[in-house]
Amino acid sequence: MRIGGIILCGGQSRRMGRDKAHLPFGRETMLERVVSEVGVVVGPRRIVVAAAEGQVLPPLPPEIRVVRDLQEDCGPMSGLAAGLAAVREEADAVFVGTCDAPLLRAEFISGLFDRLGGAEAVVPVEGDRFYPATAVYRTSVLPIVLADLEAGQFRMQWFARDLRAVFIPIEELRSIDPDLASLRNVNSPEEYLAALDWAGLKPVEGGV
Repeated sequence: MRIGGIILCGGQSRRMGRDKAHLPFGRETMLERVVSEVGVVVGPRRIVVAAAEGQVLPPLPPEIRVVRDLQEDCGPMSGLAAGLAAVREEADAVFVGTCDAPLLRAEFISGLFDRLGGAEAVVPVEGDRFYPATAVYRTSVLPIVLADLEAGQFRMQWFARDLRAVFIPIEELRSIDPDLASLRNVNSPEEYLAALDWAGLKPVEGGV
């Protein structure tokens, strides 16, 4: 199976107060950190970064492609559509993640791919909570994403629920990520500082 990666970067970052993709995380930015970890599994040439129109991203390796959200103000579904359109000819399935998950682990990504089988997606769940922006999807779901956008349905959770998916309880993923750190998004200055501390890193000037 040919695999790739899509990293969603088009969020508003209102709680953080600045673009999360640029936040320092050790010697990298958060976006660079996520790109690097996804690249361990899928290779850098099959990674697409989906960003909002006009959004300025930190420098990335030349082999990383950047695409722009297909529609404005449609949330991550628009970035997902743009990313799937960019990689569907070269990948059968993709890991989808976000630039604000700097504790993502390659083992977690591989574990999701391993569970895909004949399904259209693998989505972590915790009770009624879904993690559709940290999941694996077949690129063949692109028409479903486009149909949802056309219908004004912009919620990734609702999109994921309609797929023929493997919904895996997050507790089952502790065997590959004991602290489930891969599912920790950084949405506020407090969460950013906590993620740095968890990773054994210190805040640097230019952070939050």
